This record gives sequence, structure tokens and C-alpha cells, in this order.
Amino acid sequence: MSTADAVAGVLWVGVTFYTVFGGADFGGGFWSLAAGRGERAHRVRELIDWAIGPVWEANHVWLIFVLVVLWTGFSEAFASIFSTLFIPLSLAALGIVLRGSGFAFQRTARTQTARNAAERLFGLSSLLTPFFMGTVVGAIASGRVPVGNAKGDAVTSWLNGVSILIGLLFVATCAYIAAVFLVSDARRARAADLERYFRGRALGAALVAGALAVAGILVLKGDAEYVYDRLTHEGLPLVIVSGLCGLGALVLLARGAPRGARPLAVGAVVAVVWGWGVAQFPYLLPETLRIDQAAAPDATLTGVLIVFGAAVVLVIPAIVLLFSLAQRSMIEETGAPEPR
Repeated sequence: MSTADAVAGVLWVGVTFYTVFGGADFGGGFWSLAAGRGERAHRVRELIDWAIGPVWEANHVWLIFVLVVLWTGFSEAFASIFSTLFIPLSLAALGIVLRGSGFAFQRTARTQTARNAAERLFGLSSLLTPFFMGTVVGAIASGRVPVGNAKGDAVTSWLNGVSILIGLLFVATCAYIAAVFLVSDARRARAADLERYFRGRALGAALVAGALAVAGILVLKGDAEYVYDRLTHEGLPLVIVSGLCGLGALVLLARGAPRGARPLAVGAVVAVVWGWGVAQFPYLLPETLRIDQAAAPDATLTGVLIVFGAAVVLVIPAIVLLFSLAQRSMIEETGAPEPR
């Protein structure tokens, strides 16, 4: 393995963590938006606020990490992606900002009207942000991002069938993993009614995400042949692992035994992310820009690996401690829903 490949692997580690933990946060916002009104909707939002309140800001560490590694280690790919896809990336960034504002203001709003507006802002931003991120992935995977500054079409590069389908898949995946996480959080809060509520939502979101994933593979066959061929050959074991993990999580949820559903759901998502990475390898931009072509000088790449090693020692334990304390309800920002 070359130094460039190792840094690409580090980049994919960051993508994986952000997909899982950031995706669960976005999914929480989706379910807040879909909750509607009334007493049950209030309890749903109360659970979401309680579950993600202590950790939602920390999860953006992974997005910053991905951007810094891509910019430092593979600046040509960074420039090509951000100049061609500036519209969906700007909309996703705006969504992240508005989502954070909505989440913060819904707690401090002094009137019900203001609180409702903040809740809708939080929910809509949580829906649109992963969608636009998905369109970026679709544009890259389908080869619509050429090498160079703003060489691709600013609109059709991301506004096409593949990108829209993958954008919808991102939304469904976020909703799925969030619902699975919230089943466990509802059990931790001893809110049996919310556990049943999110178990049903998790099953529904899993079916939608699975259907979109299958449709996505079929669409890739005609619009991203290189990625499709590798996904159905070199990446096929990971596709199978993802399907088995997803099926296992569905079985546990359907049987009302969600204790092992969370790691299986995470495994399904992680396998999909790494399946995509295997399908694109050795390209950052399929069939136009290889990892070794885009890589920075070896001294820079070595520096990235050293910083990553320091992060593993200093940052990862702190994040693990944060999540451990949150799961033990030791750093609550808001109260849990009343047990029912």
C-alpha cells in the first residue's frame, strides 16, 4: 500500500464516521419533521432532543476532518469537486447552519409560534442537507465531475437521475439509522410507546432504503459503468454483508428484541460506504483522476498520517467518553420523556 492509498483510507474512515453519526443526527431531524402535531409528536421531539442534544455538535468533527484531509492530501480532487458542485455543496452547508440554528432556537423560543418555526427549520434542514450531499456522491460516482477548476456543468452534474436517486437514498438511510438508534434511546428512557413508534419507523425506513439501494445499483449499470462493474465484483462481498446486516436488524426489530439491532444497522451502513470506496478504487474521480495522480507530495501525506495518529490517541478516546456518558444519561441537556 502506498502512502497515498493510506491517506485515502484515512479519508474514508472519516467519511464512514460522519455517515453513521452525522446521518443519525440528520435522521433525528427527519423524524422531528415527520412527527406532526399533538401530544405524541411532542414526546417524539422530546426524545430526539434528549438523545442527540449532548452529541450533535461533536459529530461535525468528522465532516471537518474529511474536508481537511481531502483538501490537504488531494487538492486537485478537492478543487474539481468543489468548483463543479458548488451549488449542492453550498446548499448542504447552508442546511447544516440552519439546522443547528433551528435545533438551538427551538429550546429557547419564548412563544409557541417561534418554537414551531424553529422545529420546522430543524426538520427541513435535516431533510435537505443529506439529500444534497447524496447528489454530490451521485455526481462523483457517475463521472460527471471532470478534472479541473469548474470544468463540469454546474447544474446537470448533480441534477440527474443518479444523483437524485442517491440523494433520496441518503435521506432514507439517515432516517433508518436514526430510527434504530432512537429505539434504543426510547428503551433507555423506559418509554415503551416511543420504542414501539420508532420500531415501526425503522422497519419502514429500512424497506425504503433497501428498495432505493437496489434501484441505485440498477441505475449505476447504465450511467456509471465502472462503479457498477466493481461494485458487483470486487465490492460484492461488502454489498452482501450490508444486506445480511440489514436483514438481521429487521428481524430483531420485528421480534421486539432491538438490543443487537443498533450494531447491525451500523454494520449495514458501514458496508455500503466501503463498498462504494472499493467500487471507485483506485480513482477519486472515476476513470479521470486516480488517487496517486491527485496525491500531494509524500512529505505532506506523511504529515497527514502523523496528525491522524495523534487524533486517534487524543480525539477518539474523548469522543468515546462523550458517547459513553451520553448513553448512561450522565450529561443530559434536556429531560427524557416520561416513562409510559
